[in-house]
Amino acid sequence: MKLFCSQKDLETALNIVNKAISSNNTLPVLNNILIKTEGKKVYFSATNLEIAISYSMDADVRGEGAITIPAKLITGYVSLLVDEKVELSIGDGMNLLINSSTSNTKIKGISADEFPLIPKVNAEHNFSISTKDLDAAISETVFSASTNISRPVLSGVYLFVSGNEMKMVATDSYRLAERKLVLTEKIEGEFSCIVPARTISELGKITNKTEEKDVKIAVSKNQVLFTVGGVELVSRLIEGKFPEYERIIPKEGKTKIEVSIEDLSLVLKRVSLFARENNNSIRLSATNDGKLLVSTDETKVGEEKAEVAIKIDGENNKISLNAQYLLDVLTYLTEEKIILEINDKLSPAVIKLTKRDDYIYIIMPLKV
Repeated sequence: MKLFCSQKDLETALNIVNKAISSNNTLPVLNNILIKTEGKKVYFSATNLEIAISYSMDADVRGEGAITIPAKLITGYVSLLVDEKVELSIGDGMNLLINSSTSNTKIKGISADEFPLIPKVNAEHNFSISTKDLDAAISETVFSASTNISRPVLSGVYLFVSGNEMKMVATDSYRLAERKLVLTEKIEGEFSCIVPARTISELGKITNKTEEKDVKIAVSKNQVLFTVGGVELVSRLIEGKFPEYERIIPKEGKTKIEVSIEDLSLVLKRVSLFARENNNSIRLSATNDGKLLVSTDETKVGEEKAEVAIKIDGENNKISLNAQYLLDVLTYLTEEKIILEINDKLSPAVIKLTKRDDYIYIIMPLKV
């Protein structure tokens, strides 16, 4: 193997595939990045056996071959080179030689034969979606997925595709986020799958930086492939049935509160300082005089009561919620205002947007 490329292109490629490397790999080769030349392209791959990320780029290829190199070492080393032409080749044994105008380096690798085969996805369903829309949807939903693996289906993001629409849903059973997206082209029929939340998070790091307009998605029985330009992310799917969440979404709220995200976030952060001693429990009381009272019971460190200006439609109402669940969603929304809908203290609180009707966030109430 022998190739020439720019330091900048090489660094970009390594940083992209590096996202698939886990810190707790048991097989040494899983800590490595596979570098392979074929034709006029160089291919980079990394996997943790749950997700695999591959990236290809054009290069001046003078000889074909393959080797795997420790991801952390090569990524760190290449980032410290100046942006100029770099030569990569395989030396005696399993050594990668990296030569530039100012340095000659040898990194010990592992044979490419030991690297796991990246699975091919035999797609049953193919569709595309706007990169910009998908990137926003990832931010607005994935944080709601459960981090507890005792219920695997809740540690994933549910994708339901029908006609020209896809729903992305994540829940940990205490809160739920749903975002609707329009497909680039309509598909026949409908299907659903559950993608691990970590996969969706890693996809978000790719969609966040790419200039590609669309993301291509291919789904098979137990795998999914996301293609963004030269980047391919393959992941297993989670088996199981996602909860029938629509049943818990209140049809109508008795009280609708329009409030500034910035104002409410500031108050919540202050009240949360005291609510931590009380399992993050806060009380929200909305009154027809245009005020929302946010408070917490007296705890070991004190108590806080604060008011936020609101527009209210409906009756006076109150509810107890987890402050962190409310703060989480406000952090990821890019709108200026939200609509908070309350029915009663035993029904879920619903958050909607003032300028879009494609998003809904639900928080289960706390018993006090």
